[in-house]
Amino acid sequence: MRYPTPRELGLAARALADEHPGEVRLRQAGTSRAGQPLWVLSVAAKGGAPGGAPGGAPGGADRNVLVVAGAHANEPVGGATALSLARRVLDDPAPRAGCGWHFLLCADPDGADLHRTPHPYSLLDYHRNFFRPPGPEQPEWAPSLLPPDRLPPETLVLMALIDELRPVLQASLHATDLGGSWVQLTRDVPGLAEPFGTSAAELRIPVENGASDAAGWPSPGPGIFVIPQPGSEAAGAFHPEDTRLSTWYHAHRYAGTTAIVEVPMWASDLVDDPTPHPDPRGALRMLADRLTSDAALVAAVRGGDDVRPGPQTYEDPAAATLLRAVDWTLALIPRIAAEWTAGAPAEATAAYIASIDAFGRRLSLRAAAMLLRVLRAQGHPAAPGLDRLVTWWCEDFAARFGARWVPVATQVEHQSRIVLAAYDRLVAADRAERAG
Repeated sequence: MRYPTPRELGLAARALADEHPGEVRLRQAGTSRAGQPLWVLSVAAKGGAPGGAPGGAPGGADRNVLVVAGAHANEPVGGATALSLARRVLDDPAPRAGCGWHFLLCADPDGADLHRTPHPYSLLDYHRNFFRPPGPEQPEWAPSLLPPDRLPPETLVLMALIDELRPVLQASLHATDLGGSWVQLTRDVPGLAEPFGTSAAELRIPVENGASDAAGWPSPGPGIFVIPQPGSEAAGAFHPEDTRLSTWYHAHRYAGTTAIVEVPMWASDLVDDPTPHPDPRGALRMLADRLTSDAALVAAVRGGDDVRPGPQTYEDPAAATLLRAVDWTLALIPRIAAEWTAGAPAEATAAYIASIDAFGRRLSLRAAAMLLRVLRAQGHPAAPGLDRLVTWWCEDFAARFGARWVPVATQVEHQSRIVLAAYDRLVAADRAERAG
């Protein structure tokens, strides 16, 4: 099994809809900035119609689930999971009892086309054609960084889908290059920690107990983190984006809950170590220094007079897009390094420090990898040296964390289980509340 491209996702979804015309519907919900279709695959509630009728109940069901794949271009597993989930709920009547299931197959097809990793064999292979757009160009996070009149079309389509379906659960499928699995929730889902932990153990996927993205957030169980509610002082850790302004919270206006399900491409047991770290403050100071020096190496190449943002300079028409992403990533680093130095906790687990370590490594590595793509297309004399640096960083990253590949089928199975478990727990909680 490999990661499908946006085009392959559309073709597979069309075939599924053709096989089950009474239960499955494929529709185009809009277009990307480059004019690519944004496909939504719907599986009808048991006894309902896929998509519902104008003026009727949303999606023709008592409730709806919206699954969002491909929100981050460099996290390609979501599309495969969406198709697998669609087939699973089609075959199993239980999740469809009164519930329609809807899958946005790729929220950012333009970005997915630029990040080309159908079957990476190593971290280096993964980074050879790496791309992750800057925050304002990411469909889910754009509302936290842009005014409403400047939102990209992908974001508007996603928000319109939420308005249309009013989902009880929005499941956003994400992935990390190296580490473990964890779930971020906009509201607690009671009981989710048990099936999450069981699935991770069965599939030999480490649980990211101290995810850097969720530092300081409430955690009802290992690997489960609840995003602080809007209006609280806490915000997303180490990001300029406020996750509470993202499309994840758009479902709250309809009493919905969003679950962000993260799975690793390469697993590392270091992020699953709950033992106390002997010197977290010293470790974070060291990591901040390394991040600053690594970023300086990339910035020195980026700052050359002959590395300009105009796509007309290069044979590769994506150069301007790549350089915007490089600059965005490099601009994050000084504030992140300062936070690590100033805000280090007196107590922290080894898992937390490992997660911070991985986060810092990937920032510099991603900036270097995207810049290398531009330099190669130009035939720039700095390309060979930067290539050696990217190669070394990838090999050191993998060796330090004992990286082991998680098969795509295993990533898909874990994500699918967690989405179904989150829905089951939400429905159970709703029934219990009504009965009480």
